[in-house]
Amino acid sequence: MPVYALGASVPDIAPSAFVHPEATVIGNVTIGEESTIWPQAVLRGDYGKIVVGARTSIQDGAVIHCTAELDAFIGDDCVVGHLAHLECCVIEDGSLVGTGSVVLHRARVRSGALVGAAALVRTDVAARTVVVGNPLRVIREVRDDELLSNWEDQR
Repeated sequence: MPVYALGASVPDIAPSAFVHPEATVIGNVTIGEESTIWPQAVLRGDYGKIVVGARTSIQDGAVIHCTAELDAFIGDDCVVGHLAHLECCVIEDGSLVGTGSVVLHRARVRSGALVGAAALVRTDVAARTVVVGNPLRVIREVRDDELLSNWEDQR
């Protein structure tokens, strides 16, 4: 698997995590227990730090990056969809970032929120809300049956 040190920064990957051989993990990156990093995902901690919590799925083609000023944090029990791009942001526990979405600098997706496919997030997303589009808009609250904690078989 392409896991690369960058200077003194070496990825820290939990023993129970799965990193696909075609994913790329570089530099100051921490991946928590039972998390999964799928093909063509890129986690590049070249200037700042990237932290992926426990039981989180970073799906195919997702890109996670940070800067010297701003780190990237993805909590426990999250799903980052195919081809999503997360840049210097915070994704709190139990959140989903949909396929092809972009979450930019200083944005925060609060616990249990669902970001719809192809959304552009440049601000905070309230806990347990569903947001879609560009410009971003709230469409409703997250139902109990939609919480990622109820989706264990899909991670």
